[in-house]
Amino acid sequence: MKHLPYLLWMLLLVACSSIDCPVDNVVQTQYKVVRYDDSDFALPDSLSVTSTKGDGRDTLLLNKLIAASKFTLPISYSHPEDVLVFHFDFESDDPLIASVHEVDTVWVKKDDHPHFESVDCNATFFHTLTGVRCTHNYIDTIVIKDPSVTFNDETIHFYLYPKSDD
Repeated sequence: MKHLPYLLWMLLLVACSSIDCPVDNVVQTQYKVVRYDDSDFALPDSLSVTSTKGDGRDTLLLNKLIAASKFTLPISYSHPEDVLVFHFDFESDDPLIASVHEVDTVWVKKDDHPHFESVDCNATFFHTLTGVRCTHNYIDTIVIKDPSVTFNDETIHFYLYPKSDD
């Protein structure tokens, strides 16, 4: 009987610590490269993506991804618009030119929403994509397929349509 208060206290402590924070709580956007009939299309040779941090320094988000039809990029937590620079490198059809480098800039507008799991978990933000625009050197169009950006890493948020060779 003397140990009963201690036993109850231990049970209370164990019961209060049952909150599980998500292990993989990275919020990212998923891009899919497609043709106009929405069939998969693999990018030529390589793709690199850079952005500029809030302090003005460039940062590399994706480095020389080769022949991909899908890729994932992080999204900022506090800026209403992300500016991404896509660098496409591929071999030229012209025998006098060894390779071609195309650069496109993509602007992604979004609304940020704080997401609360528990006071024990890290702070996260979910996003609602509100607009996208781009230059048109290699990219013909980018469209938003699913505007809700959460922990779900299977959701395709953007369809990227490269310019046609036809």
